[in-house]
Order: sequence, then C-alpha cells, then structure tokens
Amino acid sequence: MTLTINTNISSLIAQRSLNSATKSLNQSLERMTTGYKINHGSDNAAGYSIANQWSTKIGSLDVAADNAATGADLLSTAEGTYSLLSEHLQRIRDLTEQAANGTYASASLKAIHSEIYSRLDEINRISANAEFNGIKLMQYIEDGNPKGVGMTGNGINLQVGLYSDADSVINLDVSLFKSASVSGLFGKSQTTTVVNRTTRGDKDPVEDLTLEQVLKGAGTTTIGNLDTEDELRQFAAACCGLYFESAGEDTAASNSEYTLLSDKALDWGASAMLGFIDNAIDEIASRVTRIGAAQNRVNSAISAIEVQSQNLTSSLSTLRDTDVAEESSNYIQAQILQQASASLLATANQSPQIALNLI
Repeated sequence: MTLTINTNISSLIAQRSLNSATKSLNQSLERMTTGYKINHGSDNAAGYSIANQWSTKIGSLDVAADNAATGADLLSTAEGTYSLLSEHLQRIRDLTEQAANGTYASASLKAIHSEIYSRLDEINRISANAEFNGIKLMQYIEDGNPKGVGMTGNGINLQVGLYSDADSVINLDVSLFKSASVSGLFGKSQTTTVVNRTTRGDKDPVEDLTLEQVLKGAGTTTIGNLDTEDELRQFAAACCGLYFESAGEDTAASNSEYTLLSDKALDWGASAMLGFIDNAIDEIASRVTRIGAAQNRVNSAISAIEVQSQNLTSSLSTLRDTDVAEESSNYIQAQILQQASASLLATANQSPQIALNLI
C-alpha cells in the first residue's frame, strides 16, 4: 500500500469499524433496556406493523373479558334477587297451606293474612328495586314495553369479541328480565283445579278456575295489575280463605280502613291458591334456569377470551420481545469491537508519521 500523508486509509477503516461497533452496542443496549427487539420501524418494518396490530387486539380482548365478567355479575345479581323472591313465595305457600287446614279461627286467619300481604308487598318492592348499574333487572313487561334505563326490546348485548359481527356479541334475551312483581309472577288467566266445599256429595265436584275468578270471589276490589294495596290485600285474603272488603270511599279517612269478613269465606277455601303459588314458584325456577344457562355461556366466553389473549400474547412475545441471553452476547461482542477499534484507530492515526523518517 502506498505510504501517504494527506489520506490515511487505515484510520478511515478503523473509524468505520468503530462507528459500526458503537451502533451495534447502542442497539443492544436499547433492546435490553426496553425489553423489545423491535423498537422502531427500521428494526423490522413488517414485524413492527404486526406487533402494533396484535397489541391493539390484546388490549381489546382485555376489555372484552371485562365486559363478559360484568355481564356475569349482572346475571348473578338477578339470580340472587330471585332467591329472595323464592323465599317469600315459599313462606306465602306455607301460610296458605296453614290457613287451609280449617283449625284456625277468624283472628288467626287475619294474622296470617297480615303476613301474606306484607310479603306480597315486599315482592313488589324487591322486583321494582332490582337493578345493576341503573339497569332494571325485573321490570320488562310482556307486551313489549320495556321499563328502566338500559333495557331494550332485544334485551342486553354483551360485547365479548373484537369485531362488530354477531359472533362477537352475546345477547341476554329480554325474557331474562321479565317483570317479577306479583302481577308478573301470577298471570290472571292461569287456571287451577279446585274443589267446591259447599256442594260436596259422594264425589267432590271439581272445577277449573282462573286466578282472576278466585280473586274476584275473595273481595270487592276490581282486579287489575295486582299493584295496588287493595288488590294485594284481596290476594292475601284468597290465600286465607277469607273475603276482603275495602272500606267505602265516602270519607277521606275511610280510604285506609279495611275489613276482613270471615263469614263470607270462599267456597273453595285457601287451598285453591296453592296451585297458583306453585305456578309462580315454578316460574321463578324456570327463570333462574335460563339465567344459569346464560351465565354458563358468558363464563365460556370469558375462558375463550383468556385462551385467545394468551396465545396472541405468546405470539407477540416471540415477535417482539428481546432474547436477553442472545442480546447480552451481542452487547459484549460490540463492546469488545468498540474497544479494539478505538485502540487501532489511535495506532492508525500515528501511521503518517512514518513518512517523516524518509525525509
């Protein structure tokens, strides 16, 4: 190689090697400190784009899992409330069966009536106040007119997927949120078979009566939606085999006065109400069963989301995360090359001085 003074090729080579080693050292240092081997688009353009897409999906899957878990909590709230309603109905049935025994005088039957009325009123209160985050859970009416914030004619949609298609949504049918008031649990048109006590002969005569017929025979109040105090008291009277007569409306004070007339006891007795109460208990059991099925589906969605998120996270880790063992070796290699290049650059910078020996 020609010995020159103005151009030091050896120094240029050493400088290029030093710059390359320094760049590799800085890159290894960045990868180990961030934990990612793709920090910029220039590191891996295709990988950078895929990593961003997968990161977005993982974040969305976390939200979807939270959505499903919230939906499960909503269903659990409804199921727990139905447990309370079942307890009240079971107690009403016990009291009705007790009143049907025929060993209780008017005073005892009136005491039973008082508790039954209180429990019916409590059923209406509980169902009216059952809600989750402002959504009424037991106020949907059969005719298609929803009540309460957040309820639609299609029920509630849980967003448990990444997209806007039907496969990303679980619909909680509106039937899960039907009215659970007394009127919602006891249909006026439902029938039961009863025995008429006053016309018994060798063979007990039976007849099919609707709930509305039985309630009308238990008092003077016109049966509507079973929401008013008079209607609930008349319902309780039917459970006791009594006749309820509301006070007259000629004075303001009389509106809150009621009379139970045991001498006008129902011909078919309190036992006539047992079938209707059993129907209401079965209705709650049916609703809880449907809620349980919906809970299983939501829980399955949560498990599927967790598996999908786990697999996607594993793929993202393979694509983006730094292999520390490999990168630490690269770091040491770059560090050694940097030090060697720096030493050789110092030597190369002294090479032109050899020309002085020839002058």
